[in-house]
Amino acid sequence: MQNVTVTKARDSFTTGLGVIAATLGSAVGLGNIWKFPALTGLNGGAAFIIVYLLSTLMAGLVVMVAELMLGRRSKSDALTTFKVLHPKNESWALIGAAGVLSAFLILAFYTEVAGWVFAYIFKAASGAVLSSDPKVTSAGFEKLITDPVQSVFWQCLVLVFVGAIIVAGVSKGIEKTTKRLMPVLFLILVMIGVRSLMLPGAAAGLEFLFRPDFSKVTGGVVLTAMGLAFFKLSVGMGTMITYGSYFRDDQNVPMTALRVMLADLTVSILAGIAIFPAVFTYGFKPEAGPSLLFITIPAVFSQMPFGNIFVVLFFVLGAIAATGAMLSILEVPVAYLHQRFGMSRLKSTALTVILLALIGSTAALSNSTMANFKFFGMTMFDFYDFLTSNVLMPVGGLFICIFVGWVWGEEKVRAALSNDGQLQNGPIISIFLFLVKYVAPITITVILLRGLKII
Repeated sequence: MQNVTVTKARDSFTTGLGVIAATLGSAVGLGNIWKFPALTGLNGGAAFIIVYLLSTLMAGLVVMVAELMLGRRSKSDALTTFKVLHPKNESWALIGAAGVLSAFLILAFYTEVAGWVFAYIFKAASGAVLSSDPKVTSAGFEKLITDPVQSVFWQCLVLVFVGAIIVAGVSKGIEKTTKRLMPVLFLILVMIGVRSLMLPGAAAGLEFLFRPDFSKVTGGVVLTAMGLAFFKLSVGMGTMITYGSYFRDDQNVPMTALRVMLADLTVSILAGIAIFPAVFTYGFKPEAGPSLLFITIPAVFSQMPFGNIFVVLFFVLGAIAATGAMLSILEVPVAYLHQRFGMSRLKSTALTVILLALIGSTAALSNSTMANFKFFGMTMFDFYDFLTSNVLMPVGGLFICIFVGWVWGEEKVRAALSNDGQLQNGPIISIFLFLVKYVAPITITVILLRGLKII
């Protein structure tokens, strides 16, 4: 068996609040701000939320508990975890390898989108993107993404920013940062939400979000909810295994995962309350896509009293959501290099950031210099997105379920989730075992086939 390098002194989260803040920061991303609320409104409102919750219980939450449990048990990075827990067959480490690769490729394009958000904080503060005409805001966004210098600059700035936090370590970097950012995120959401609810179109916006329309719940909508439930909790890419490895031994993994899932849903709903009353008040379409973020929102907020302030707050909100997600994703390859090869956090972070700047530049230039370069018929931005979202993440989630349910075994799962008998949660573990063995693999297989357009 190949030797596994394990560092003697391993940093970890120090408080229960830090665990929740960091894990929630990983789950909350830019998708919470625009994708979930818009999909909810367009696919049946409260009816879609019900389908989403059921899908989360069947897939996303199950894999999240499994990953956190494996990481906490192994105290290792995403790849080494499987070597530690199943040393007789190192081929299971390919799950972790897929997670590390997935995390790296996600950052290659996600940091570009995050760069747009960071750029818009300054553009909004200067008033450069404030206009009630969507054609003007659309032109401003187009100018940003088609400028190769701006695209690469903002992506690199984001990488350096997040890398500096990662270098500080788990407790002093990730935990300290997310404990400060998550309350600010909720505060800004509430502030914008209260202002939106005071607008004349608030009732229409709330009806769009919450009125249950079961006639819209088709097979396609169910598949959409299933996919969203899986991807929104940052599973299948090694982040939760890595964060789980920093959990304290007395942490209640199932309850922590449930709290994070509910808090993540709350953020998404609050985002909808903050956005759609304003969208409906000023007669815009509630589209699901980046256009809502960069084109519609500036046009909407420019018409509100003190709109210049609220649009800046909105993009600060987006930057916070993106930062929490990027921290968890960047930690995956950094933790692997740090533990597997004994590199310092500074060196492992610097190497990862440099490689990301090089690979990520191909995504950053996908709307400009490399717009005509196609790989499998896709720009590099779209290819990284497709490969991770439709292949690596669901395949990783599927094999994690198989590993936990059928290979690692019930006895070890019960010991890990009960904290070696300290927690009396036998019924919860029994439900988890049933879901991870039978329900989650079927659900994730459907998500995989859907992503590959087979069904």
